[in-house]
Amino acid sequence: MSDMNSHSARDLGMNRPITRRDFLDGVAVVAGTMALGASAGCGAPRPGGSAVIGSQALLVPQDVGSPASLTGLRGGTPEALSVPHALRDGRFWEHAGSPVPTGEHYDLVVVGGGISGVSAAFEWRRQSPEARILILDNHDEIGGHARRNEFRPAGRDGVLVGCGGSRSIRLPSVWTPEGKELLDLLGVKLEKLGGYLDEHLYAGLGMHRSVMCDRETFRADHLVRLTPGVEPRQWVQRLPVAEQAKKDLVMLHENPPDWFPGLSPERKEERLAEVTYSDFLLRVCRVHPDVELFFRTMPSVAWGYGTQAFGAIDAWGSDYPGFGGLGLDAGKPSRFSSPSLKKEWKVADRNVYHFPEGNQALVRMMLGRMIPGFAGSTTMDGITTAAFDYGRLDLPANRVRFRLSSPVVFARNNGSPDTATTATVGYFDGHRVSTVHAGAVVLACWNMVIPYLVPELPENQKQALRDAVKMPVLDAAVQLRGWEAWRRLGIDRTRWTGAYWCLSELDHPVGLPGYQHPKDPGEPISVRMLAAPCQSELGPGPGAAVGRQELLSTPYSRLEYSIRDQLARLLGPGGFDPATDVEAITVNRWGHGYSPEYCRPWHSFYPDGPFPADTARRRFGRIAIANCDSVPAARADAAISAAHLAVAELRT
Repeated sequence: MSDMNSHSARDLGMNRPITRRDFLDGVAVVAGTMALGASAGCGAPRPGGSAVIGSQALLVPQDVGSPASLTGLRGGTPEALSVPHALRDGRFWEHAGSPVPTGEHYDLVVVGGGISGVSAAFEWRRQSPEARILILDNHDEIGGHARRNEFRPAGRDGVLVGCGGSRSIRLPSVWTPEGKELLDLLGVKLEKLGGYLDEHLYAGLGMHRSVMCDRETFRADHLVRLTPGVEPRQWVQRLPVAEQAKKDLVMLHENPPDWFPGLSPERKEERLAEVTYSDFLLRVCRVHPDVELFFRTMPSVAWGYGTQAFGAIDAWGSDYPGFGGLGLDAGKPSRFSSPSLKKEWKVADRNVYHFPEGNQALVRMMLGRMIPGFAGSTTMDGITTAAFDYGRLDLPANRVRFRLSSPVVFARNNGSPDTATTATVGYFDGHRVSTVHAGAVVLACWNMVIPYLVPELPENQKQALRDAVKMPVLDAAVQLRGWEAWRRLGIDRTRWTGAYWCLSELDHPVGLPGYQHPKDPGEPISVRMLAAPCQSELGPGPGAAVGRQELLSTPYSRLEYSIRDQLARLLGPGGFDPATDVEAITVNRWGHGYSPEYCRPWHSFYPDGPFPADTARRRFGRIAIANCDSVPAARADAAISAAHLAVAELRT
């Protein structure tokens, strides 16, 4: 992370009163703070207060209205994670007391209120409109990783909306049938939605992508604009790398040789499947080390790890430099290509399908159709500007109820899994463990937590669930007073080569009816900052675990400092002052972020199988498993399809 001595905290504006919740410090998780929000039967956060379980204090957030308007640390906060971590560490049941039945009975209980969980509820209700359904989630906001962030800058008419998680309807032409069906049911017209993105706004102002060769990698910060149409040999000359590295970069882009002469295409693909892209560059191509350093963060935004973990076979499929001389068939993927690369191979869809709040719009549209009075509108055009009444989420009269800040602590069949017709689900309501009766249960939470919720599972299934080690990701939304500095520098998106935050970009310019995206550089805007803490040199799984532990011990103040510091370094030459130009910060911390995908060289069983996910997602009596981990793939349509599969299993 950025050296806190590089800029003084005062110079960066750390002393200025912007909206933030400083008490939400990541260290609190490590300390074991058990912090919860809404109680049973209440969809809105409780008034501020505290309770004690054993020696553990319970922090209860103040009632501040819509969760989307909260800033500071969001997502995987100490409040949301303390109970799952206490279960993991064997501390929870020491002080929790005996479960207390609520007397509630539901046809379906869904554990996890993200895209997969809400899709499961939506599909169940579509098939059984009279069903009673309860959704339980450990967060204080709907949507899981599909997260909306709101700001209220002075001088703007209405809120400024950003996205803090699941962002795009990516490549919808190759979405799963279940995903496409959901879009149709919700009335999402893709051609119309794509037209709401002003694709030419930034380019029309002379703004393009760039790379910051940062001091963490190359001794001093050096920004390089990547103007469309400029040949690599031109922009390469502006890089702060060794002369040999410049020659190697031009060679990789323009005329790489056949690195495996005499081998068949099949054998060449096997060789690529055996190494990472970093190893390919350093050991096969034998390029200057500066080349590998320059490329290292290229896959971080999409995959949650860098080239030290990213397979060379997928780098070839992603059109990374260096493979042009191998003579491989670019018309089809390799059998070793990861599932997402195979699915999306050379798909021509434009990346234009966004709501301002990202895919939480889909969640809100589903919940608005299931819960009376929750949403002022459930249409594609009206969802972003609609009013939402969180107090309606968990009313007893609802057939579908959504209970926030209610972490589930167990799910068990009532009787033998082979013959059970019902199940019981227990959750912590802020004071005690409460239980509800369920005809069926869908676990749409992380695979890694399921063995703690259902300890009766077979050992091989529990191990397969634990194998799904998710990638930690930080997705921050930063409200700026204006974006003139970006325009002066001629940039709208920057990849950093080695700093903590690997991406800084202006928000997608999406304007819907009643919602206007900033078009004047003098207007407030939301900026996205993304960090991928995985220690890639250890490999995806071990690197994710180490990176997650480091992330959870990182205080919010240090995250805020690093955001301000990197923006100052990037935009300072354009007149940016972080002390006055940063008006609000929301850091969405996802310690368990991207679902892992099977890929080479890390999973030797891929592509032939057997696959741990097939074992992990097996139904257990009246309990079925959904979520992206059960596919596995970090895609919205994968989450939707997993939900449909779980519902189908329980209804047969």
